[in-house]
Amino acid sequence: MDTTRRDFIRYCGMSAAALGLSATDLLRLEEVLANPKGPTVLWLQGASCSGCSVSLLNRISSQKPTTAADLLINSINLAYHPTLMAAADDSAVSALDRASEGRSYILVLEGGVPTAFGGATCFVYGAGGQDVTFAQAVQTLAARASRIVSVGTCASWGGIPAAGPNVTTIQGVAAYTGKRTINIAGCPPHPDWIVWAIAQLMLKKRIGVDAYGRPTAIFGRTVHDVCPLRETEEASSLGQAGRCLEELGCRGPHTQAPCPNQLWNGGVSWCIGAGALCIGCTQSTFPGATAFYRAGEHDD
Repeated sequence: MDTTRRDFIRYCGMSAAALGLSATDLLRLEEVLANPKGPTVLWLQGASCSGCSVSLLNRISSQKPTTAADLLINSINLAYHPTLMAAADDSAVSALDRASEGRSYILVLEGGVPTAFGGATCFVYGAGGQDVTFAQAVQTLAARASRIVSVGTCASWGGIPAAGPNVTTIQGVAAYTGKRTINIAGCPPHPDWIVWAIAQLMLKKRIGVDAYGRPTAIFGRTVHDVCPLRETEEASSLGQAGRCLEELGCRGPHTQAPCPNQLWNGGVSWCIGAGALCIGCTQSTFPGATAFYRAGEHDD
């Protein structure tokens, strides 16, 4: 096994507790990565800000593996990612075609699917002299994928691009394709959540999901359940340190996510820890009408 694949194992080993990987899982993952016929990952981006990819890149920049290439391109055979790959135009599309024909692959989708105007508000590449919309690419590749991972709330349910008035009629991947997807929710999702999903699929482990397609291993409890400010005095205004923000519109009591335990930016902080409200970005209703509410009003 080459150094970059070992770096991926090292990354998973350092994050084993957060990712829910046992020593046996890490050994099996090493065996999978050592197999030259191991699973290929294809990553497409639709209606989004690319923030999910940025989140993943931020996580791996602080320690080994130190580059996206180490983790994604060399380690798990990421055959196509429009932002990260060096190839462009016909050579990039050729790589996508080769990877998706006659071989098992995991399809990772970032961003919502615009369906209005024949999907012509979002083109992802050209093939045979024809522009291909994200909607067309998703339908074609989803039909042959072994598993589909929707990374981020946009891909899962539409997210911010689908917020009113949604003139391009954006849908989440599952709603558009009618296929079962594993929804790694968040705007953006925590990088460890993304790695966890891909690692579980490579290990061929069953991923239990809730009614919204989110893995229960990650999204099984609400932010409020594990918030260190729970049961503290209620804040009457923003900026009051050490006080619960529920009465100011914090969505933590209605948002499934482990942010208080995992923290963000290399374990530095998280939304409520930085004095902000939880805005419920892992929920299917996100962003909702507004991030702020009258006291006692919340989206479920």
